[in-house]
Amino acid sequence: MFWTFKEWFWLERFWLPPTIKWSDLEDRDGLVYVKPSHLYMTIPYAFLLLIIRRVFEKFVASPLAKSFGIKETVRKVTPNTVLENFFKHSTRQPMQTDIYGLAKKCNLTERQVERWFRSRRNQERPSRMKKFQEACWRFAFYLVITVAGIAFLYDKPWLYDLWEVWNGYPKQPLLLSQYWYYILEMSFYWSLLFRLGFDVKRKDFLAHIIHHLAAISLMSFSWCANYIRSGTLVMIVHDVADIWLESAKMFSYAGWTQTCNTLFFIFSAIFFISRLIIFPFWILYCTLILPMYYLEPFFSYIFLNLQLMILQVLHLYWGYYILKMLNRCIFMKNIQDVRSDDEDYEEEEEEEEEEEEGTKGKEMDYLKNGLGAERHLIPNGQHGC
Repeated sequence: MFWTFKEWFWLERFWLPPTIKWSDLEDRDGLVYVKPSHLYMTIPYAFLLLIIRRVFEKFVASPLAKSFGIKETVRKVTPNTVLENFFKHSTRQPMQTDIYGLAKKCNLTERQVERWFRSRRNQERPSRMKKFQEACWRFAFYLVITVAGIAFLYDKPWLYDLWEVWNGYPKQPLLLSQYWYYILEMSFYWSLLFRLGFDVKRKDFLAHIIHHLAAISLMSFSWCANYIRSGTLVMIVHDVADIWLESAKMFSYAGWTQTCNTLFFIFSAIFFISRLIIFPFWILYCTLILPMYYLEPFFSYIFLNLQLMILQVLHLYWGYYILKMLNRCIFMKNIQDVRSDDEDYEEEEEEEEEEEEGTKGKEMDYLKNGLGAERHLIPNGQHGC
């Protein structure tokens, strides 16, 4: 049954234009063509990237974060068996009636119970150090892969003339630069997918899963059907904007607000130009319209463009979030990732309360010490306090 499915799955009519056979893409005369078996290497390379990431975060990202003043904070919560059991077995977000009952049971004020639950929730959230490490790793990879992509593509004719993308298709030999560009990019997305359960979770968690799966599926399919030339164009258009986003995140976590805002404006401009202008009017035009001058519509042509359209929908989805953050930056003078409003708000609120309490504590100490030191200056019978 497996072999029957395999034979059906690799039928030439699903992958290649009519009249083209798999035998036409066999290596000959020193020319190498893409093979599905090449993609097996992306899995071990993904695990290798995870190892490199671990080393990078420990020996590069962490020292860099500390140089920016970011510390590995340990959030401590006052132990309370009753509140801990309610947190684990009932809900992390108690209603007001629950807070009232818990306050009575624990002999605490409602405010103290609310603060305990907020602190407990924050205890399980990633620290700024972890967020910085993640952004730093992505920045480093996108920077390297973008520079490599430009180096691979700058002398290729299809970068400047889209007609060259389809010239001779599908009998287009595989270049060594194309092999490594594809393999490294796919391996990276596999590594991100493997780390989704451990990385910082945000409101668009599901969108990230869809994006990573769509990216891997699109790259795998384009590889097997030998859409390598158009595939490299799609990758460079996406990578060029991500550098600026990750660098903006890094400076945001470091508290460099002005630098973060500047980088985010640059990212926004590049994002809207590359993904909402170049991608639909250049890349999609290249994959959807130009092939019609060379070939009759066939299955892989339709499937390729369907995936690219799904990717464009995701661009619009993230464009909406970017517009919200730009609105916040312009009118509130602050950029905060709208995908994690609740988390950051609670964290900041807790920090403000701790600072307020610390200030009050210092004031009380000052008053007590001052009162003790100057008590002899107060006339007898007028101590009052």
